[in-house]
Amino acid sequence: MQQNQNVIKNPPPANEPQVKGPEMNDRDRLNDALAGAKYLTDSFNIAVREASFDALHQDYMKILNETHQAARQSFLLMFQKGWYKLEAEEQQKLDQAYQQFSNYSTQFPYPVQ
Repeated sequence: MQQNQNVIKNPPPANEPQVKGPEMNDRDRLNDALAGAKYLTDSFNIAVREASFDALHQDYMKILNETHQAARQSFLLMFQKGWYKLEAEEQQKLDQAYQQFSNYSTQFPYPVQ
């Protein structure tokens, strides 16, 4: 099996079973918490934008911030335990994306400073 050199992750815990049964384990629970937090942040983003009453808007903003923090903590714990991996992008692709979006700035109605 070939290892991808662009994968960024921590090693999984030594006591993690290779074959998982139908029961939920800590990884499943944390993954569920992260998925739930992502769903909630998406929903609260809409609520924040559409709140017509200022006090309600402020309450939604507070809840949204707390939900983002919970998602971040879940992600960091999963990454720390080796249950979440990232893949580094090649520099050439990053440069291409940068150039593409830099060219869009010429279309802005106001100069970019």
